[in-house]
Amino acid sequence: MRRFGLDKRLAADTTRIMRLGLCDLRLMDEARWPWLILVPQRLDIAEIHELSPHDQTMLTFEMTATAEALKRATGCLKINTGALGNIVRQLHVHVIARSEGDPGWPGPVWGFGQRIGLDEGERERLCEAVRAVM
Repeated sequence: MRRFGLDKRLAADTTRIMRLGLCDLRLMDEARWPWLILVPQRLDIAEIHELSPHDQTMLTFEMTATAEALKRATGCLKINTGALGNIVRQLHVHVIARSEGDPGWPGPVWGFGQRIGLDEGERERLCEAVRAVM
C-alpha cells in the first residue's frame, strides 16, 4: 500500500504548522504576505472535485477555520483563498492574508515580484500565532 507523500516543491517551500483532520497545515516561506497552505492527505488527488463528498466537506471546514485563524493572527483586511495547481499538481489550497499597502495590493500575489523568504524568527512567530488561534 502506498503512503501519502508531500510534493517535493511544497516540502521545500513550506514549514509544517500542524495536522488538521484532513489536511496538513503549512506556512509558505514568503515574507511579503502571511501565507498558509492546506494539503489534503489523500493519494493522487489534483482537484477538489476528485475528493469524496465527505472530504470536500472537511476541506471546506478546514479552509474556513484556517482563514479565520489567519485573520485573527494577523489582523489583515482580506483573506485570499485559491487552489490553482498549475505547477504543483498535488491538491493544495492557498490561504493568504492581505492588507491595503501590502506588496502588490490590490492585485493577486501570483507573479508579483520575487519571493522573499522568512527569517527563522518570523517563521516561528507566525507558526505559533496560527497555532494559538486554531
